[in-house]
Order: sequence, then structure tokens, then C-alpha cells
Amino acid sequence: MARLILFNKPFGVLSQFTDTGSPSVRSTLSDFIEVKGVYPAGRLDRDSEGLLLLCDDGRLQARIADPRFKMPKTYLVQVEGDPQEPELERLRQGVRLNDGMTLPAGVARIQPPDLWPRDPPIRQRRFIPDSWLEITIREGRNRQVRRMTAAVGLPTLRLIRWSIGNWSVARIAPGHFSELSVRPGAGFQ
Repeated sequence: MARLILFNKPFGVLSQFTDTGSPSVRSTLSDFIEVKGVYPAGRLDRDSEGLLLLCDDGRLQARIADPRFKMPKTYLVQVEGDPQEPELERLRQGVRLNDGMTLPAGVARIQPPDLWPRDPPIRQRRFIPDSWLEITIREGRNRQVRRMTAAVGLPTLRLIRWSIGNWSVARIAPGHFSELSVRPGAGFQ
């Protein structure tokens, strides 16, 4: 059995245990997780929130993080603007980015979800609306969802990874985690 940690990463936290890239002190996983021998299975940008999986089994870690396995990752995305069907359809079909076409994505417009407040809060612009999308991708390029929404004219304001495969951040408060024992191969679709 492998140890799997489902961590709700707050905004501004690095997806690593030490900060080696800056002379300033930035928050890392070690500020929240004192479990020894676990490592992130993939990354989540510092300015993104939500589910980060950590595990102590290299094969499971690779299976979760490796794009070859096309594990679905679902994001709740607050975008600037009022998305219409043409923009949503472009996201669904795949978007050309500077590193090539993305795979087709699952995309739906959703009502604003009942989420924890973000610190710092999202900027509000008086005359520019914002909307929420649920986007599911099966690859993991650097800042992919942000680049996809920007490519269709909908800049991302807030990005929360809600789930990876069958694992979700639902009912886990920001900065907290849940620990599971799993068989490698469990939780995959």
C-alpha cells in the first residue's frame, strides 16, 4: 500500500518542501505537511490553489504526474469576461499555444462555487464581468489552463484544481490535508 496525501494548497504556497529559488522567504509545503517520505506528484503553480497530491511510492507518483497516462484534472476557473459558446467550443476542441495544440478539454460554464475566500482577494473591476468555468484536461503543460483561457480572450483571475482522477479537494480546508492508503492503480479512470 502507498501513502497518499490530498493537500488543499493555499494561494502563494510553493509546491515543494524548500524554497531554493528566492532570497525572500516564501511559504512551502513544509509549512503545512510534516509527514516524512512523501513527495509531490506533479506541481501546482504558486498562484493557483487546490488539490496537490503527495505520495511515498515512486510508481504511483509517476502514474499520477506523467501526461502519458492522461489522468483527468478538473479545475474551477474564474475568468475575466462573459464567455460565449464560440470561446467555450474553442477550449473544448483544443487551443493552439506556443508549444502546440492542447488536447480537447471538458468545459462548462458554472455558477459561482461556494468556496473559501482567497487571500489576497481577487481584484474586482467595476465594469468588467467575471464568470466561472469548470475545465477538465488530460495533460499537464506549464500553466496550461491559464494559457488556454487567455488564448480565447478570457484571462484567468482565480484557478483552483478541484480533482485529479477520483481524488478531490472537497471537504478539505485550505492548508489542510487528508491521508489515504491506496494500492498503486487505485483512483484512476
